[in-house]
Amino acid sequence: MTDKIRIAIAQINLHLGAIDKNVAAIRAARAEAARLGADLVVTPELSISGYPPEDLVLKPAFVAACEAAAEALAQDTADGGPGLIIGTPWRDGANLYNAAFLLEGGKITARRAKVELPNYGVFDEKRVFNAGPCPGPVPFRGFRIGLMICEDWWLPTVSETLAETGAEILLSINGSPFEDGKQTRRVTLAVERVVETGLPYVFAAMVCGQDEIVFDGASFILNADRTLAVQLPHFAESITLTTWTRTEKGLRCTPQKLTPEPDRLELIYQAMMWGLRDYVNKNGFPGVVLGLSGGIDSAISAAVAADALGPERVRAVMLPSPYTSTDSLEDAAACAEMLGIPYETIPISGAMAAFESALGPAFAESQADITEENIQSRSRGLILMALSNKFGPMLLTTGNKSEMSVGYATLYGDMCGGYSVLKDIYKMTVFALSSWRNAHHPAGALTKPGPAMPERIITKPPSAELRPNQTDQDSLPPYEVLDAILAHLIEGEKSPDEIVAAGFDRPTVLRVQKLLDRAEYKRRQAPPGVKITSRAFGRDRRYPLTNGFTALLK
Repeated sequence: MTDKIRIAIAQINLHLGAIDKNVAAIRAARAEAARLGADLVVTPELSISGYPPEDLVLKPAFVAACEAAAEALAQDTADGGPGLIIGTPWRDGANLYNAAFLLEGGKITARRAKVELPNYGVFDEKRVFNAGPCPGPVPFRGFRIGLMICEDWWLPTVSETLAETGAEILLSINGSPFEDGKQTRRVTLAVERVVETGLPYVFAAMVCGQDEIVFDGASFILNADRTLAVQLPHFAESITLTTWTRTEKGLRCTPQKLTPEPDRLELIYQAMMWGLRDYVNKNGFPGVVLGLSGGIDSAISAAVAADALGPERVRAVMLPSPYTSTDSLEDAAACAEMLGIPYETIPISGAMAAFESALGPAFAESQADITEENIQSRSRGLILMALSNKFGPMLLTTGNKSEMSVGYATLYGDMCGGYSVLKDIYKMTVFALSSWRNAHHPAGALTKPGPAMPERIITKPPSAELRPNQTDQDSLPPYEVLDAILAHLIEGEKSPDEIVAAGFDRPTVLRVQKLLDRAEYKRRQAPPGVKITSRAFGRDRRYPLTNGFTALLK
């Protein structure tokens, strides 16, 4: 029996549904791992299909194509090179599983089905998959591998069963979405599994964007003594070879130099970049177009787009009205110049006049109010959508989570678009990200180094500029107060009583709660956007539109 094994972790970018592309990526990873001297290559959860496949796996033809791809990859291993662990949908009789296959010597030598099916937040695997039986270890070249699939290691049952049935190592393939602060939770849970079983643990993950979800990679290995032996980078593809030795105390991974973990704002910014880049590229858009208003939300959105796609693929449009300030005109132009993105001006005064003329008879007995403000926003949305339709770039929406929470956004106006990088970003985090971006050039950015926006964009009071001398705080509480209350209501699911007890003003809490409830219908019609927090609007937080329960304090 050999006492050494070399395992390569293939942290790769997968394209959901593009089976041939995923197979090519797996083959390329295996070839690189073979060059490095690997005995075994580990790919992420559902690496054949991409993750999460949702209702695609209800199509028999899709599952059959995935199984055929698995068979083809198995035949590759007849070359005497590394074995391969892949993830794929697997139909076994009446059951459809989220499965991991071990490929070796030209065959599929082991199949394991996911036991713990997540059914919360962005996950609803119980809709489409059957739970598998608790597994035993799979043999590979004299070693006994405890093969798990993502959620299987978040709970203790599967790992304990594998330890009791003779596994020497816990190895999980994962589709683990990014969330702010999640890596700490991952490592903490991994330590728990190591302590419970006395076995080393491998977390093998993917890195890609998939609709709202972003996968950050950050694969790692803990030895049985709970020390971190290997840490792969966040938000970067990597084929990393690890060396394991059988000792008197069991298998041990030779420690490597650890990749430093980026700070919180860098991780969030990278998530925004990866989410947008993969959404645009995998859906075949030539680039994006956005309204660049001279405000902070559009400026940071433009920066993310230019960094992710390259400046030449970002089209920025200033759409001034009679209420647009000179500062905004100057700041938008300066931002575009700093990012190196194409920039043009299309005034909306003519559109406003046309609507005023058309609606004049109907509005003759009415005073001007928010209706006229919304017409401005919708005029802008119409023009931007026309540019998108005519030339093909996707319209990038620029609203943030604070605004979307309380309905401070216009349907068919500034909510127009195909994707948003700020949908799950509170306004105070927008300020922090903008300052961070001005001081840093993100890894992988396709722009030239340097600040992304004039400092005045960050420091001036936010304004929609839909009427004279308007600021956001005319309509909303200060953002530091609003965001804190919203975090209690959304991420914390706290009652108004609990929030008031935490020190917040009662009338303000009640007002924010009411605004949050009333804006649900708008959020249902909003474009998808990058998930950052634990309760992103859409998949994570689904409230009925018609809702008689308000939980308001009297």
